[in-house]
Amino acid sequence: MPQLDFTLPHWAYWLGLIVFPIIAATLARRPKPKERRYFLALGYFILVTGGILGLHRLYLKSLIGLLYIPVFICILFANSQGHDARSVVSDMSNLVRQAERTLERETERVASAEKELPAMRQKLTEAEDGSFAKRRAERDVKRAEQRIEQGTSRIQEAEASLETARPAEEKALDDLRFWNNVGKYAFWLLLAGVLIDAVLLPGLVRKSNRNLPPDPELSEAEKKLKAIEDAERKDDASHVSTGWTGWIDRLSLMCGEFVSYWAVIAVIVYYFEVMSRYVFGSPTNWAHEAMYLMFGMQYLIAGSYAMLTEAHVRVDIFYAPLSRRRKAVVDLLTSVFFFIFAGTLLVTSWVFAFDAIAVPSGNALVSDWARGEIGFVEMLGNWNLSQWSDPNIRWGEISFNEWEVPLWPMKWVMVLGGLLLVLQGISKFAQDIRALMGRA
Repeated sequence: MPQLDFTLPHWAYWLGLIVFPIIAATLARRPKPKERRYFLALGYFILVTGGILGLHRLYLKSLIGLLYIPVFICILFANSQGHDARSVVSDMSNLVRQAERTLERETERVASAEKELPAMRQKLTEAEDGSFAKRRAERDVKRAEQRIEQGTSRIQEAEASLETARPAEEKALDDLRFWNNVGKYAFWLLLAGVLIDAVLLPGLVRKSNRNLPPDPELSEAEKKLKAIEDAERKDDASHVSTGWTGWIDRLSLMCGEFVSYWAVIAVIVYYFEVMSRYVFGSPTNWAHEAMYLMFGMQYLIAGSYAMLTEAHVRVDIFYAPLSRRRKAVVDLLTSVFFFIFAGTLLVTSWVFAFDAIAVPSGNALVSDWARGEIGFVEMLGNWNLSQWSDPNIRWGEISFNEWEVPLWPMKWVMVLGGLLLVLQGISKFAQDIRALMGRA
């Protein structure tokens, strides 16, 4: 099977977290077509991300997509068998090396003992009975005989191991080559199908759109049910308050929507990881770390959005039946605990962020400033493009894993999340005051 050797650049990771949500939000805000139809751009997107599974064909309701699945399963099975054969090759190779080392070592030791044994026996014969020399000669002869006996036994075991391990190693190598070829040819077959479909896709989309049946008419019961669902569905924009607190609510809403599209990035990255690991036998060293860092940032930034839309878990046994004014009283009394938490989060995140930039390994101007080695004005005066473009310049803390992604941006996102949460708390506090005064 072909190998994948791709490591996501750090700049592409951070740029993707910014650019992808902007593109996704723009596409999501497009007006929906009045009639159902297939789109060529979406077809190519599915072709790139899931072409070897035939998902582009299944998107167009083409049963030919089912032909891709058994070939793909064949690749998975071949890789599984190849992995087993590779393990056997490794085990047998180790066994052969150990047996060869044992033969080399014990053959020399036995030959040396056999060469020295006649002289030792001669000394034993010539030594006076009961003397120290006699006892020493007996001990030397006994040790030499034991060495010969043990060495001979080990040589026989090593020779027996070689007789079984070498054929097993050769057979496993043959199996490994066979299953590698099976997986390789199956992959080339799938790739050929994907390339052919890449050329045919515009025509397939046009054909599928021509064959689309008209949208079925909804029954009266279905129309009533849809009307009830639309009435019960509360749009996020309805949570935005009036007055000066409205801009805080809109900021929380925008940030929550922005990071929500990161979930799509996770699907794409983990799909790539699974394909790299199980199809190409090339697990990545960056996918898991990139995603758990992303989810941590998403959790922090979405906190203000969850507070705005009242999505946090809350015990409503006593709270839900209260009037708006009484709810405001309860919220005002409990807000002190919220601000203790949010303020602690903001201050602690600020300390973490500065520590991440000020680590001793940081050699950028901003790191020197964070450590107090230069002033803020001096930092700005010496700033140039190399601070951004020079790969030898390190701004601050990096991960300890092989990917070595910079961690200081994530620490500053913690500050942003804490700040958004505090601002949303201020907005909620002001709205509760309005409700208490009868202005809401």
